[in-house]
Amino acid sequence: MDTSFPNSSWLALGLVVVLAIVVPRAEAQGRAFFVFGDSLVDNGNNDYLVTTARADSPPYGIDYPTHRATGRFSNGLNIPDIISEQMGAESTLPYLSPQLTGERLLVGANFASAGIGVLNDTGIQFLNIIRISKQLEYFQQYQTRLSGLIGAGATQLRVNQALVLITLGGNDFVNNYFLVPFSARSRQFSLPDYVRYVISEYRKVLLRLYELGARRVLVTGTGPLGCVPAELAQRSRTGECAVELQRAASLFNPQLIDMISGINSEIGANVFVAVNAMQMHMDFISDPQAYGFVTSKIACCGQGPYNGIGLCTVLSNLCPNRNIYAFWDPFHPTERANRIIVQQIMTGSSKYMNPMNLSTIMALDSRT
Repeated sequence: MDTSFPNSSWLALGLVVVLAIVVPRAEAQGRAFFVFGDSLVDNGNNDYLVTTARADSPPYGIDYPTHRATGRFSNGLNIPDIISEQMGAESTLPYLSPQLTGERLLVGANFASAGIGVLNDTGIQFLNIIRISKQLEYFQQYQTRLSGLIGAGATQLRVNQALVLITLGGNDFVNNYFLVPFSARSRQFSLPDYVRYVISEYRKVLLRLYELGARRVLVTGTGPLGCVPAELAQRSRTGECAVELQRAASLFNPQLIDMISGINSEIGANVFVAVNAMQMHMDFISDPQAYGFVTSKIACCGQGPYNGIGLCTVLSNLCPNRNIYAFWDPFHPTERANRIIVQQIMTGSSKYMNPMNLSTIMALDSRT
């Protein structure tokens, strides 16, 4: 009996074997996750750059699993880490990490860089940082690299099905418009005009993300800019939030939601989801005790009033229990505060997540 296969059958069998290797490999990794933005979501890209915006020395990372500084502006995990955890995935690696090769590309990548904003002139004082236009270039480059691993079609599908998080805007105020009295931007624009300008530039960024294949994008608004310990230390006499920075956030965030709704209407799908970071933070800033915090004014690590002056270093004051502080350093939440924020991203009502929360997104997308 002739048990040989015709050549075409061998070819077909070969294709089946190749597909069996490639497809489950991508499936087994679950959903890819891509992160863009600033220090609130940077997983360590700035460690690979000559910049002053870095979190690569103790006590950063004191509560991270390795108890070492990783470049995250946190005592432990940051928001992308906790979202990855909720998705049952490993944390995304920084795009500049030499470890981001081969199978690890399937998990996604973190392109964020501390100090950047929507505008290119934001954060110039930090020297070498990955501006948002460069982050988007890297996203394109990433897709070329992934294509080499799984092919162009599978790469496009993986990107289309991925979750994307983008966090921008805060630095355009804190490290640009309000950085010094009479900054170049504050002389050029009134605050309402500046907000409109930043929103119009942000719109271009989001449309470019869409062009590059992103189809589920969480877009965080700014937090309460005037309530962080750094601003309390510089601008507050009695611990009240700094009025002008709060005004900036209250102008920016509603316009961001409107802009996102407008883009979704044009596209005809809920590609972009507005994350109300302002409300998420204000919950525990206005009533810290309700969330188990002793204070939402004083940073755990820092010096000066509210521990809000300068950087968090080994010479800083350091609180012994990070779980009872809302702020880790003069600008960034503790891991525990980040967990409260991610819980609202996962299950929050329309007050926090518009038009839907992440649990709803995951349930919807698992059906398609």
